[in-house]
Amino acid sequence: MQKNPLENIIRDGGYTAIFRKIGCVGDSLSSGEHESLDENGVKGYNDYYEYSWGQFLARACGSEVINFSRGGMTAKEFSPYGGHTCCFTPEKACQAYIIALGVNDMNQVKQGNIEFGSMEDVDWDDLEKNKSTFVGEYVRIIQRLRKNEPKCRIFVTTIPRSINGEDEENHHEMHAEFIRKLPEYFEFLYVIDLRKYAPIHDENWKKMYLLGGHLSAMGYKYMADLFGTYVDYIIRNNPDDFKQVGFIGKRIHNVNEKW
Repeated sequence: MQKNPLENIIRDGGYTAIFRKIGCVGDSLSSGEHESLDENGVKGYNDYYEYSWGQFLARACGSEVINFSRGGMTAKEFSPYGGHTCCFTPEKACQAYIIALGVNDMNQVKQGNIEFGSMEDVDWDDLEKNKSTFVGEYVRIIQRLRKNEPKCRIFVTTIPRSINGEDEENHHEMHAEFIRKLPEYFEFLYVIDLRKYAPIHDENWKKMYLLGGHLSAMGYKYMADLFGTYVDYIIRNNPDDFKQVGFIGKRIHNVNEKW
């Protein structure tokens, strides 16, 4: 077994294509956001979903991918009283979800606007009673997705390493430690550990893939290849978990296989 899931990058998503409907839950980096700059030096932030890594992935593997994302999103904003609740409606239910949240959340934690929290903030009987910490709000998203589609497969992502300040990196490491523990609490949930396996975002990387503080068109295509490669790796190394994905959302399944 290869030790690094991203050792051999594939361009067509591989076995990611077994999911015919995928939801991407995230922020600007999941929304194809491009930074503009006018002649007066005023920045603009533009969510160009057709350039998001989710839509690049959709075109690569022929699946339907829905962007449940926009610039500035945090886990808390996915509450019933927040902005992007459409991902919890029955007609939007997906076979698989990729959750890529945390950068904005960690900024809020660093600024003291929300506590990071712990798994003790989660109420397993009533998700509405989760404490409003980052952990409580993040897990609530998973709980709601599973309530909407109990057998959906969920992929959660860590934040890639960069050469930013030590304080920011400490918060990103804390985020990664939390993400890596989630499979202990949820069946059919898998970690896309970009922090451990993706190339570090150094100056050469940024020169190639960044446009201001966000990704360029090339950067989003690059990320699509990473996500597709990693999901393919997970599927190939856990085949029993994925044999029945064709039944997700259906009323039948094969009782002789893992479901």
